[in-house]
Amino acid sequence: MAEKGFRISRTPVWKKLKEHAEEMKRPEYHLKHLIQEKHRLDKFSLKHVDFFYDYSRQRVTEKTMDLLFELAETAKVHRKYRDMVEGKKVNVTENRAALHTAARSFPGQSVCIDGDNVMDKIDAVRHQMRAFSQKIHSGAIRGSTGKVFRHLVVIGIGGSYLGTEFVGNALFAFADKGIELHFLSNVDSHNFETIKTKIDPASTLCLVISKSFTTVETMANAKQMMAYMTACGLDPMKHFATVTSKGSPGDNGPLSGIETFHMFDFIGGRFSVTSAVGGVPLSLYLGYERFDRFLEGARELDIHTKYAPSPENIPLVSALIGIWNNNFLGYQSQAIIPYASPLSKLAPHIQQLNMESNGKSVTINNYELDDSSGVIIFGEPGTNAQHSFFQLAHQGHPFPIDFIGVVTPQYPEGSCRPHGVSNHQELWANLISQATALAVGKDDNKKTHFFQGNRPSSTLLLNDLSPVNVGRLLSYYEAQTVYKAFIWDINPFDQFGVELGKTIADDLRREIVAKNKNESYNFNHMDEITQFYLDTLFSGRFS
Repeated sequence: MAEKGFRISRTPVWKKLKEHAEEMKRPEYHLKHLIQEKHRLDKFSLKHVDFFYDYSRQRVTEKTMDLLFELAETAKVHRKYRDMVEGKKVNVTENRAALHTAARSFPGQSVCIDGDNVMDKIDAVRHQMRAFSQKIHSGAIRGSTGKVFRHLVVIGIGGSYLGTEFVGNALFAFADKGIELHFLSNVDSHNFETIKTKIDPASTLCLVISKSFTTVETMANAKQMMAYMTACGLDPMKHFATVTSKGSPGDNGPLSGIETFHMFDFIGGRFSVTSAVGGVPLSLYLGYERFDRFLEGARELDIHTKYAPSPENIPLVSALIGIWNNNFLGYQSQAIIPYASPLSKLAPHIQQLNMESNGKSVTINNYELDDSSGVIIFGEPGTNAQHSFFQLAHQGHPFPIDFIGVVTPQYPEGSCRPHGVSNHQELWANLISQATALAVGKDDNKKTHFFQGNRPSSTLLLNDLSPVNVGRLLSYYEAQTVYKAFIWDINPFDQFGVELGKTIADDLRREIVAKNKNESYNFNHMDEITQFYLDTLFSGRFS
């Protein structure tokens, strides 16, 4: 915990960084000049195993980085990270630890909260997941008509599915267990009706994921699916399993179905893909051994994050550059552009991970922040992104970009060379050129043909998209997120910002229930705007 009254924005190094940012506006610090410096790539890149991070096209100099490392030291980020992974209650508003890293720690390792070794519970769930996935794959557990399971419907919202969807898409090439993965997340009935067209109910397993087992959208969808199974003449309890907290209504109760897996309050939803939240569906989809290799990659980068000194610590360097771009250079958004279609669901997961964690307005000691904490995250795979929003990226509103490249694709390419190059080579030509074009720009007397340049980006390279490397990528973004929070001195593990809308929805739900019970009930007692929308809902059209 930071010292009482501490605000990073009022430290001497923050002031020095503000002054340095003004200096960096000078023409000689344009990226088209910086990237021509000798040994620029060597000085501004880091490599760790199969993970390469290039920030040579960021608007930084050696002085910038020295000041940012001083900022990290002032914020005591290494101590805070160690406190987190060692089980201290860094989630101060909820008096909880934040131990997502323990979900991929070595079996037998000791990680304690209040003297209790939580690894015993985590290891027990791992063994349970392995046994369950093997029984499903062997056909030892089947649906109520005896059919083997060929469809898995994950029923959960937010952190209960986004990370799993990202990893499932990334590792589709490894999914050889004959199971199709579907996500029923949105309470919108279109989501449910679409999934109905894709599944065979008799060979479908539904996995309800909810810590409290009271999440409104999740429980509505679970009940819809149970009613559908019943209407199909099936016993829903032989087609359902749950991931929930111990003692919840879904914990080995009448709604738990075949089996219940526990999740823990020291692992938040958006950090939970390496727990049972992601482990159960991914073990069924990929096989437990591949899920375990995914954990291995996350664990390996966790170790790097914990022990690497600041100048060599890839997640910390990227977090510092993110703060430099946000708080000192004034960028308020960031794109994630993977030049690899399997990573198409990475940006939505990082949206939640980053924006729900770091979109805060007060420090852990309830002091209002002087500067913003976090940016708007969005993204789309390249080259699709180039034909979607790169006009804005190059000539409109500038924003930093994370480009992600994969050296070896998951599938071997054939001999077809439509333009003299393979598709993967074409992809890389675009990956390289876009980052360069954003940095250097183009002078032209025609204003419509002028490119300002000086637009920053980083490039992440993975040697391949194996389960291990996808685990490393996940750990990288998780660590980057918490490092930023530790510098701002905010709590990335609560999310009170999502509560107000839910509370208002609860009030409106009661109004809708009253109308459902009594057609003559009206909404005249409500404000005219709310009344309009409720009247429209019940009339079936607006007039």
